[in-house]
Amino acid sequence: NPHAMKKTVSDILNCLANLSSDEVFTSPELANQMLDMLPQDIFSDPNAKFLDPCSKSGVFLREIAKRLLVGLEAQIPDLQQRINHIMSEQLFGIALTQLTAEMSRRTLYCAKNAAGKYSVATCFENEQGNVRYMRCKHIWANGKCSQCGANRAQYDRIETIENYAYPFIHKNINEIFKNMQFDVIIGNPPYQLSDGGARASAKPLYHLFVEQSKKLNPRFLCMIIPARWYAGGKGLDEFRDNMLEDNRLRILVDFFDANDCFPGIDISGGVCYFLWNRDDKGLCRVISKRKDTTNEMERELLEKGTDSFIRF
Repeated sequence: NPHAMKKTVSDILNCLANLSSDEVFTSPELANQMLDMLPQDIFSDPNAKFLDPCSKSGVFLREIAKRLLVGLEAQIPDLQQRINHIMSEQLFGIALTQLTAEMSRRTLYCAKNAAGKYSVATCFENEQGNVRYMRCKHIWANGKCSQCGANRAQYDRIETIENYAYPFIHKNINEIFKNMQFDVIIGNPPYQLSDGGARASAKPLYHLFVEQSKKLNPRFLCMIIPARWYAGGKGLDEFRDNMLEDNRLRILVDFFDANDCFPGIDISGGVCYFLWNRDDKGLCRVISKRKDTTNEMERELLEKGTDSFIRF
């Protein structure tokens, strides 16, 4: 019953969200806070297409499915027909690894085999369904990957070992989903990749997912990323400038302490999530959260005479 799914006594994805600092998983509550930023009538549109390009637990796709199951009930009364339509025509994911692909399918389809007898969808003929993963290769140049900056000495690995060449930033999207135009791209991308030095020297990755998403020209883009980009540095200067000058960035929710967003997770500089609206330009609604205090105002992100985001 899609109406009964709104409240869950015990959600295993909440457990996953607090496993470790190595992989930052999104809780269902946080995923829904991000989905709340979207115009809610999109969940009553049978033609709207959603992509999570960095699927880990599958939480975004599952929470979107819940909303679509309710929003499309009047248009597609038959439950199985509605499920099949949503799963085959509206929800798409690109997993980060083989493991997260299987995890995401279990979350969305209730089975790691989308075409298996335990899958809630009866519309697929292949195991992956619309949650895809393909092993990619880094493109080596002078000891580094030209796509993501991975250190060849660390990540040039045999086929049986994960090499973290993430498909979304190493493949053309048409090789994964052909001729697809997405209305919403939403996710929690990997934040960094070790470059062989100390942890503090790790190379940021999250901005590559944001930039690649914008190239696909969705109507809406929502992602949760570290807030370190506000000040630039470590290859983020151009990304910072583009973000701060982009008046399609309409909502920015800023957590000074990452623990307020990801309990038990230490992310220097905090985290933020945002809504980018392709067809609506204007001031940004900035919601700043610090301990028990929340401040909200509409403002330009780049103040005159500055080259970084002034937080307070």
